[in-house]
Amino acid sequence: MPQAYFTSVGAGRYRASEHTSGAWDPREQHISPALGLMIHEVERDRDRRRDDQLMISRLSYDILGTVPVGEVTIEVRVIRAGRTIELVEAVLSHEGRSAVLLRAWLLQRQDTARVEGTPLPRIPDRHQLQPWSPTEVWPGGFIASADAHRQQHEPGQAAFWVRPRVELIEGEQVSGIARAAGLIDIANGMTVRQSPQDVAFPNVDLTAHFFAEPRGDWLGFDTAVSFGADGVGLTHSILHDETGPIGSMSQILTVRPKG
Repeated sequence: MPQAYFTSVGAGRYRASEHTSGAWDPREQHISPALGLMIHEVERDRDRRRDDQLMISRLSYDILGTVPVGEVTIEVRVIRAGRTIELVEAVLSHEGRSAVLLRAWLLQRQDTARVEGTPLPRIPDRHQLQPWSPTEVWPGGFIASADAHRQQHEPGQAAFWVRPRVELIEGEQVSGIARAAGLIDIANGMTVRQSPQDVAFPNVDLTAHFFAEPRGDWLGFDTAVSFGADGVGLTHSILHDETGPIGSMSQILTVRPKG
């Protein structure tokens, strides 16, 4: 078994391993690792063009369809160039079909340590939470590759910490933001309102905002899942690293009762 979600097979081309297999259908990729892969390619493109390492602060993904466990290609282009701010687009495709679109805002770094702070509450340290395996609820290689500690408040509301046990890309170092982006889509399945045996609720997008770069292997979530009365839901999370809150994330859901 490979020890990474992806292996590079050429410029912008990657082969997915069994660790990417999804929770809804193991023949398809869980989209979470691919989201981190796209950020890695955005950073590679940024660093080829400039040397100031603009900070990736907003990630907005639209998930156009499912992706088989196979080879994917990522293309990156700059939509809005600038000295201090850039808007970049990345497209992940499989066999010529676009599957995920990403638009990311990159902002100039400044020394703002003297005004640093947030009123967002911290979640408990992971050592205060019970180890929990999401494989109790979900199948698939990606879910099986994650370590988790969770405090469940009620169905659809929990605090939890997650880390992957495998690399994002075989033999390659990735940044904290790419590593975090490769985990964040797990949030929708970590505190379900209804059993996925009874109700399907895949997300069709994911938007995350970071005011600090993630540090460390573990990513924390303070997550609430809501279902409306007309087939639409929302998973909302405040994101943490071991220093405290670092951003937020939302996923819009298509809610589909079975049977």
